Formats: sequence, structure tokens, C-alpha cells
Amino acid sequence: MSNSFEKYQKRRLRSSYFSVIVSIALVLFLVGLFGLVILKTNKIANHFREQVSITLFLKDNIKKETLKKYQEKLKKEAFVKEILFVSKATAAKNYSNDIGEDFIAFLGTNPLKDALEISIKGEFVTPEKMSKITSDFKKSSLVSEVIYDKPLIELLTKNIRQVSFWMLLFSGLFTVIAVVLINSSIRLSVYSKRFTIKTMQMVGATKSFIRRPFIWKSVQLGFVAALIAMGGVIGLVFYLDTVIPSFDLLNDTEDLGILAAGMLLLSVFITWLSTYFATRHFLNLRTEELYY
Repeated sequence: MSNSFEKYQKRRLRSSYFSVIVSIALVLFLVGLFGLVILKTNKIANHFREQVSITLFLKDNIKKETLKKYQEKLKKEAFVKEILFVSKATAAKNYSNDIGEDFIAFLGTNPLKDALEISIKGEFVTPEKMSKITSDFKKSSLVSEVIYDKPLIELLTKNIRQVSFWMLLFSGLFTVIAVVLINSSIRLSVYSKRFTIKTMQMVGATKSFIRRPFIWKSVQLGFVAALIAMGGVIGLVFYLDTVIPSFDLLNDTEDLGILAAGMLLLSVFITWLSTYFATRHFLNLRTEELYY
């Protein structure tokens, strides 16, 4: 009879531990997913910013050596990601393909100019920085005209700022929710052992002695849950890297390391803190209050 009861108690205990681990792992997975979005917000924003380019229309009759030196000089600029030279012959051919007819045959001459298509690094694509960059380009004796999509950059910057603000707001709210949910799981786990806690206290065990094994077990469960959650996040990153390879998520090992460490520390800290306060609560209760 006693063996059956012990087996039943062990099954209940394992079931309780399993529930706690699953609950914490699910919450941490969502936290990790949200953290991944936060860490990648800047990278995603830069991905869209870098679709913007500046076109420099060059003056006629520029010597090849002079143009080459100018391109080499531009490549050293901090804001330049890539430079593409488009000759006026190539531009005319592309334009003819777009409109469906040979406009040069009609005009008798090619009015287009040689151009440099300059891709700008994402962190420099803001209205203020782009205005300064284009202003500097206009001072060059080789440049005839500078063109870029100013309204698009203003709209893009405005939208990115709004998204960043809401992401920070939701991240704070979501962290609070995660703490509350993990705390509730731990408190329920400790609540199921409240009579054991009170019995140990009644036979003379100190509060720190009673509290220690509960905290250690909760931290262990939090650690296991964090590993499971990290595995889920890493699996998701592998999947997203195959679906959206342009974001290059797998190569950002530093961000992934920060995310994993954050999830682990959050899990251990919350489980430790929740168990500490939960056990203290039941230690301070009178025996008759345990039934309510």
C-alpha cells in the first residue's frame, strides 16, 4: 500500500515539475522570439534603408583616369556601401527597353549622361544625413546633378521611428507579463508543498535551510526550461534563415549569444526570486492559514 502511495506521489511530483518546465519554457520562448525581433529591428530597418540609392549624373568628357580616381575616393567614404557605374549608352538601352521604342533614333542623339549609382549604408539613410551627403556631392566639379528619393526617405524614417517606439513599449509590457506568468507557475509549485514547508518548520528547521532546496530545485527547472526555449528559438532562426536568407540571421552569433544569455539569466533570476518570496510567504503563515 505504501509503495503504491509513494509511486503516486512521485508521479504527481514529476507531473508538477513537467508542468512548471513547460510553462516557463513557453513563456521564455515567446520572450526569446520578441527579443529576437528587438535585436533584429535595426538590421531589418537597415535592410530596407539600403534599398535607397543616390544617383550622380556626371558631366560630359570626363577622362577615364579622373573618373576612376573619383570612384576610388568615394569607396573610402564611410557611408558608401556599393558603387555602380552606368554609362549613358547602357542607360539609353535600358530606357529604350522600358518605353518599348528607340528614342535615340527619333532624337538623333543620346541626351542621357554617364552616372554613378551609389548604395548608401543603412545608418546614413536619414533626411538629415542624406541632405548633407548630397550637398557635398554637388560641390564636386565632376557632378552635374544629384538625385535621390527624398520623400521616400522621410516616410521610411518616420515609419521606422514609430515601429521602434512601439516595439520598445511592447517589449517592456511583455517582459512584465513573462515575469508574472513565471512567478505564478513557481508559486503554484511551492503552494502544493506548503504543508511540507510548515512541517519542516515545526520540527525546528531554520527558514534558510527550508528555503534552500526549493530555490535550488526551481532554479534547476528554470535552467532546463531556458534550454528548451533556446532550442525552440534557434530552430526558428534556422527556419527563417532558409526562408529569408537576406536577413542573414545565423551569422549574427553575437546577437544570438546575447539573446540566449538573456533568456537563461531571466529564467534563473525569476525562478530564484519567485521561489524565495513564495517560500517566505508560507513560512510566515500560521498553520490554520495553510488551508485557505
